[in-house]
Order: sequence, then structure tokens, then C-alpha cells
Amino acid sequence: MNVMSKNEKILWALSACALVLLFLMSSTNLIIKEKKVEIHPISVIIEDSNDDFYGNFRKGMDKAALEYHADISFITLYERNDQEQQLELINREIKDGAKAVILTPVNERETIRALDRTSLNSPLVVLGSQVPNEIVVANVAVDGYEMGEKLGNAVAAHEPKENPVYLFTDGLEYGLNLRVYDGVRTVLEQAGFTCTLVERRDGDTYRGVIEETVYPGSGRAAIVALDTPSLGEAAQILEDSSVYHQYITGLYGVGGTTALLNQLDQGIITGLVTYNRYDEGYLSVERAVEAIEGSRQREQILLDSYYIEKPQLRDKQYEKMLYPMD
Repeated sequence: MNVMSKNEKILWALSACALVLLFLMSSTNLIIKEKKVEIHPISVIIEDSNDDFYGNFRKGMDKAALEYHADISFITLYERNDQEQQLELINREIKDGAKAVILTPVNERETIRALDRTSLNSPLVVLGSQVPNEIVVANVAVDGYEMGEKLGNAVAAHEPKENPVYLFTDGLEYGLNLRVYDGVRTVLEQAGFTCTLVERRDGDTYRGVIEETVYPGSGRAAIVALDTPSLGEAAQILEDSSVYHQYITGLYGVGGTTALLNQLDQGIITGLVTYNRYDEGYLSVERAVEAIEGSRQREQILLDSYYIEKPQLRDKQYEKMLYPMD
């Protein structure tokens, strides 16, 4: 029978101690330190009181948040197009710890004036509008005038010149509406059409215009909605009564929500101009994180816009843009 020598016993004891020490050091993160992932708090403040029009945008934003370790707070207004409240929310979110703010301005001009008067210590990424200000690190924008031109060209290609064209809008001071209006009006007036601007005053504004066309038998007309809420409301009015379709020969507008695409597929909407909201959401978060980390210079990203009618809904080029996967 072999008896373990004193040196062997000491060696075994030392080995056991070393193993215990290594285990303790690794379990208490003394040796193997995992790299700490910094989470970037970002607030997204839109111009609306709900996020129905931001489905694809949020999908892109969530994808970028996952990849760039961002914690997104998505904030709607209590009342749509409330400029004063939106500016208050910017200051509140930064005060509460947001390292960057992504903003869809209610009113571009008022936002510029407010930013010039305010000292913010967090960068802004501005969507939809081209806002020149030092605190704005990136503009993810779309050419509203070009969108209007595309709508005007579509109307000119489909509608008789003798039919009046009503231009529906929440208000020219909001978002891209003025630029879209200028583009539509320029094309249609040059083509010989008569355009009438209709700014929404209450829930009966658009319905009143449509019914005035129908019941006096004054003839047919086309409608162009300069913004997504107006297109959605006009489409719903036409969907509610088949009588209107005998007098409203075409409904065109700006948008790309699932509801609007379904109404385009049903023939309620004749055609619409849209752009890649998924990319808009992804790029805005990406640029915000880069600004927080100090690796982003001031930049303007201009997204392409597309005019789409029912046949294009099944086109692979647009299908991925209009129906992005989660």
C-alpha cells in the first residue's frame, strides 16, 4: 500500500486551494469581467395624439434600438398638432435623462424659432423637415414638394381638366403640408386644373365638401389629401357611402398605413405617395446613438418617395417597404 508523501499532500492541498480561488475570482467577476453594455435612453416625440400612422416607423426604430442598445420612449401629444406642448416635452424628456431626442415637428418654423431661443444639452434628430440648427445632428427628411408633384402628375394623368380638384389638409402650417401643397398646385394649375384648398376646421369639414358635390348635382370632382390624417378621413367618408363614388372620381394623397393600403387595394383610394417609414425609424435611432457616442457629424438624409396605385401593392419592390417584417 502506497502512502502519500508529505510533499504530495502539500501539492494536492495547494492545487485544491488554487481551484477554489479561481472559482471564487471568476464567480465574483474579478478575472473574467464582462463588458458592460451602455444603454442609451432616447425619447421620440411625434406631432400626433396617437401612433396609428407610425407602424412601420416603429418597427424600424425597434430594430435599431435592439442593435444599438437604445431604450426608446415613444411619446404622443395630448392633442394633435399642439406645438407648445411638443416644445415642453422636449425640455421635459432631456431633463428626465434622455440622451437624445427624435422629433417630428408640429410646425417647422416655430420649432426653428424655439430651438434658437433654447439651450439644450442633448442632440436632436429631426424627422420629415429640414431644420437648420446646431443642436440638430441629423435630418431624416423627405422632399415634400416632390411628393406633391407626383400627386399632381397622377391627377393630371387620370382626371378630366374640367373637374375641380379639392386639396384637403389639416393645415398648411403643419409638417410637410405646405411643400406638398405647392408641388400639387403648381403641377395642376400648369395643366389647366382648378384647385380649391380645404383646411380642416372640424369633423364635418371634409364631409361637407363631398356632400355639396353630390347633392346639388354640381358635377364631379377629385380630391387630393396633403397629409395622412386627411387621406384617412376622406377615405373613410367615401367608404361609408357608395353614392359618393359616382361624384368623387379620384382620391389621392399622402400616406402608407395598413388601413390606407387596404383602402387602396379596395379601390377607395386611387393612388398615394409614400416613403420608407421603416428606414426612417431605423436611421433616426442609429443617428441618435452615434450622436450620443460622439461619432456623428451633422447630416441630412433625404428619403425617396414613391407614387403607388393598386397594381404596385404586389410588386416586390414596394411590398417589402410597405409590409416590413417585425
